[in-house]
Amino acid sequence: MTPVPRLDDLLREAAPKAIGALVRRFGDFAACEDAVQEALLAAATQWPVDGVPDNATAWVVRVASRRRIEIYRADEARRRREALVVARDVRPDPDAEEADDTLTVLLLCCHPALTVPSQVALTLRAVGGLTTAEIARAFLVPEATIAQRVSRAKQRIKDAGATFDLPSLEARSASVEAALGVLYLIFTEGHNASAGSVVHRRDLTVEAIRLARQLRARLPGDGEVAGLLALMVLTDARRAARLGLDCAMVPLAVQDRRTWDREALTEGVALIQWALAHAPVGPYQVQAAIAAVHAEATHAEATDWPQILGLYDILLRLSPGPMVSLNRAVAVAMVHGPRAALDQLDAALHDGTLAVHHRLDAVRAHLLEQDGDRNGAQQCFERAARRALSMPERQYLETQSERLKSIGGS
Repeated sequence: MTPVPRLDDLLREAAPKAIGALVRRFGDFAACEDAVQEALLAAATQWPVDGVPDNATAWVVRVASRRRIEIYRADEARRRREALVVARDVRPDPDAEEADDTLTVLLLCCHPALTVPSQVALTLRAVGGLTTAEIARAFLVPEATIAQRVSRAKQRIKDAGATFDLPSLEARSASVEAALGVLYLIFTEGHNASAGSVVHRRDLTVEAIRLARQLRARLPGDGEVAGLLALMVLTDARRAARLGLDCAMVPLAVQDRRTWDREALTEGVALIQWALAHAPVGPYQVQAAIAAVHAEATHAEATDWPQILGLYDILLRLSPGPMVSLNRAVAVAMVHGPRAALDQLDAALHDGTLAVHHRLDAVRAHLLEQDGDRNGAQQCFERAARRALSMPERQYLETQSERLKSIGGS
């Protein structure tokens, strides 16, 4: 036995591998996932005392297998299957189909029969190895809510008759796209918390990047997988500069770029350069390319805004949506002036979702101030602050409103 090295990392790495090993032997994803969770809990309790086994995954598989057999024995309706299950050789082979198992578990967690919140919760628990309590804390919801989502998700997978196999190439493409969407949602919530008292939830961004790296290792030729990983790495590289000494939010334009993680920026740029050169262009690649343009500018004034505007034009064609239009308006302002961008925002008001979103008011406020309308900008900042659910964002918007109010109207 050896001293405990990075216990959380070992457990999270073992989780999908153990689930894969058990499902291949026993079937029934839901029961196997429960057994693995109990084995992970046992490991978290025993390993700090006894030390980490030489083969951590094998230990988890062995303990989870025993628990799975106990479940069979406790089920009277499955008494006949007990002898068959016990007779099987359940000694784990950690090298057998290990890569495929992790990918299969991820795609199963993103089954189309599930709602997006259920996909997120099940992915974080089954693939990420997070406990129900950890997921609940990250998303600021009661633990019972997450437990219910996980339970319902596993039942829906069972009802849908999903098997533990990699889908066909055509079906796999749709499944990978869903998985990318789930990982992007996890990362986005971690990078820009939609509610609560913090800007950044490090546990979520770390987990999203870790899972994206795993997916990249298993699908090395997929351009969108590489694009999403590049986008995450490039975005997370700016994390240290996003808050000032007073913990106030710092906009991108005035961040101290010397604090950006240069190693991460180099990795992200290399990833997106590879993806654009070797795979069909997709939305995540375009977003990563935009992030790379920002990363390569040594100061805000050196940003190549015409290139960014061109990339947003491509993104709008590939993945149209109100938030893409809103972000594009910022690029329009930097290239053609605030008035041209304000005219485009008027069209965005017709989108019911965006019309009441605080970001529309926040962007309009910045554009109005650039255009010389301080009164209008102050009112938009004030309205945006009222609509913001994130306390740091609300405080930033209130500060901007008070600043303009103290200056006076135009």
